[in-house]
Amino acid sequence: MKKPSISAEKVLKLRERAKKQKPSFVRQESWRYKRLKENWRKPRGLDNKMRRKIKGWPRTVEVGYRGPKVARGLHPSGFKEVLVYNTEQLWQLDPKTQAVKIGRTVGKRKRARIIVEAKKRKIIILNFKEPKEVVKEEKELAEETEKKEAVEEEKAEEAKTEKEKPKPKRKRKRRGEEKQ
Repeated sequence: MKKPSISAEKVLKLRERAKKQKPSFVRQESWRYKRLKENWRKPRGLDNKMRRKIKGWPRTVEVGYRGPKVARGLHPSGFKEVLVYNTEQLWQLDPKTQAVKIGRTVGKRKRARIIVEAKKRKIIILNFKEPKEVVKEEKELAEETEKKEAVEEEKAEEAKTEKEKPKPKRKRKRRGEEKQ
């Protein structure tokens, strides 16, 4: 039996509340040595005080600090993130609950197509700032290619007409004739 779904706002508030109660996990003795960063590393070693959870030492990462199950994998906007590499993958999405992240290796042209298609389907793109510029760039590229094609067609037509025209005969100059 499925439980009724909780709204995205409530889920995000729940996750935020759980996050506030969670301590900041730091690497053991990172406060003591400059060469050690604060990034979390699991404490290992027989006599390690953090591993043994001795009073007065910082907390270690445990399962109990995990966020609420309903909020896991959600973007701060409340949508579930889906990685997309082409326009066909957009058809499998639900615009109400899922949002798109365009793959890192996707090129400019395909990225522009994905953006246009997502706009049509009203899908939110998470890793894109200003869609207007990209759409403008795509239009400009299309216009430039059309202009290039038109210029090439004109050149081809001119070449055809030049071949069809009879070449004018040149008058030969005879020796001894003077220029006037």
